[in-house]
Amino acid sequence: MTKPRIVYLVTEDWVFVSHRLPIARAARDAGYDVMVATRVADHGAQIEAEGFDLMPLAWARRSLNPFAELAALMRLVGLYRRLRPDIVHHVAVKPALVGSLAAWLAGVPRVVNAITGLGFVFSSTSTRARLLRPIVRAGFRFLLRRPGSVIIVQNPDDADVLVRECEIERGRIRLIRGSGVDLTRFQAVPERESRPVSATLASRMIWDKGIGDLVEAARILKRDGANVRVILAGKPDPDNPASIPERQLRAWHDEGVVSWRGFVSDMPALWAESHIAVLPSFYGEGVPKCLIEAAACGRPIVAADGPGLREIVRDGENGVLVPAHDPAALASAIARLAAEDGIRRRMGAAGRALAESGFGDRRVAEETLAVYRETAD
Repeated sequence: MTKPRIVYLVTEDWVFVSHRLPIARAARDAGYDVMVATRVADHGAQIEAEGFDLMPLAWARRSLNPFAELAALMRLVGLYRRLRPDIVHHVAVKPALVGSLAAWLAGVPRVVNAITGLGFVFSSTSTRARLLRPIVRAGFRFLLRRPGSVIIVQNPDDADVLVRECEIERGRIRLIRGSGVDLTRFQAVPERESRPVSATLASRMIWDKGIGDLVEAARILKRDGANVRVILAGKPDPDNPASIPERQLRAWHDEGVVSWRGFVSDMPALWAESHIAVLPSFYGEGVPKCLIEAAACGRPIVAADGPGLREIVRDGENGVLVPAHDPAALASAIARLAAEDGIRRRMGAAGRALAESGFGDRRVAEETLAVYRETAD
């Protein structure tokens, strides 16, 4: 018998490696022939080394050019017709829309759409978001309700939005919290005794992550004499309209208000150096992987009170939730944790227990494979 064939459609190769590799490995080990369709930059060789067939795509993640989008759609239709997959797994909003349309035109029988956060389209008040929102709603209503289609969301808030605004039947939606982390790689380690206390934000350097609010909070902490160092770990995302220019990040660093590290490959070492994890994001997150990693490493978290963030931060247990767009509240929460060693350690232990209870990559992979099996019934 031939192996069932699955295609993962992901915007960028680094996203696949960072967030979907354990799931694809589990599918391979379960007997699937795994193929990956993505824009290839730096991780193509790593994907192929896993034994996966790599299908490079030429598409722009944030493009709104209708001719370019039509060309990308037709290439994807041709790819699906040629590969004849038994199931396709689309990751994020754009692949879900374009991929589902291509799957319909190519006659793919089973479609899994993983919505990793509804993002700025449903939460922003910008002109761009207001223009895109009705298009995305209409696309979801038509494409995500087709026979053989199942939707995975990472938090209940996104499920409610899909039901309320896109008229998706709740029975089509499955909740899998996050992409999972390797709990053996991300171990809980005692925090370093060195001072100052380090409060770290690890993400792409985009405004929507609340980085501007954190910089203002860092200024407040510095003004008040708090012995806290704020670290930014990550690089700009030029394809994102909310990307923070590198010159701005360097200016903050040179000013001494924050320490900008750029891209960090050794995340366990970063969290071992840090005392507190921070993410005051104000747009629709799924469940941020950086915070799952921080929790697994036994670090307390300060985050904005929003969708996805509430899944990994239990206010008062393993961290503190603060209002979005409130640098003063953010600074106050960081200062409190910086001053209280015992609270940090208690919250860090609770975070590790929470990560072990449902955020390990093996559990996420098992739950995803269960969705695949369900679509075959």
